[in-house]
Amino acid sequence: MPEAIPFFALRLIAGIGFMLLVMPRQRVTSEFFRILLLVCLGLGVVAALTSVGGPWGSILIGAVAFVGSVLWLLERRTGGEVCLIIITAAGLFETFRTVLRLAAQGDIPTGELVLSTAASLGTLGSTLAGMLLGHRYLTAPGMPLAPLERLNNAVGLAGLLRLAVSAGMLVLHGFPSLSSVALAWWLLRWVGGIVGPLAVWWLVRRILVYRNTQSATGVLFVGVILTFLGELSGDLLCWSTHTPY
Repeated sequence: MPEAIPFFALRLIAGIGFMLLVMPRQRVTSEFFRILLLVCLGLGVVAALTSVGGPWGSILIGAVAFVGSVLWLLERRTGGEVCLIIITAAGLFETFRTVLRLAAQGDIPTGELVLSTAASLGTLGSTLAGMLLGHRYLTAPGMPLAPLERLNNAVGLAGLLRLAVSAGMLVLHGFPSLSSVALAWWLLRWVGGIVGPLAVWWLVRRILVYRNTQSATGVLFVGVILTFLGELSGDLLCWSTHTPY
């Protein structure tokens, strides 16, 4: 699939940024946001080095992420949040600009690919942000559970959206005739990218009843691996069938 690496990196950036904006940030330590912006910085560099559609948007993301990481380190929360907004907006713009280009190249319906991408960045961003937030409770156990619960609920909602979009593709286009390799991609898409996030949401929800953030973080780590496998397999399947299953 052309532009697979920058497309994946941009979805991660947009997903992380969106999740950081919708979670309650007031009582979360600044170090968490600094780390997430450094992750966005690295992803922006990867996208800039591998993009064929122009690196300037990714370069902007990397530059703002670096500035934002410094602001969060200095506890300048207002300036750091402005950087979060810029990164999220730029990440969404670059992601969907890439979607339009890929839809034209692969003869894929644009609207269907847009919906699939929205679900994809939701599952990727929520699981990764949730897992990294869970690690912060090891060094800041006094943080309230509300931010982690909010991100976990986002995992569940993103999983439901992913399920709705993929099921809709099956209704519209039917089950494709697949080779053994493509069938493995389809199974990874459903097990990792759809069943995985929903199972993670339910397990973490039950674990947090007992305020066991360490176990919840371990489950979210598994969720990150599953969603990464699911979305990458979905990309391969989409490019081979011209349908974003």
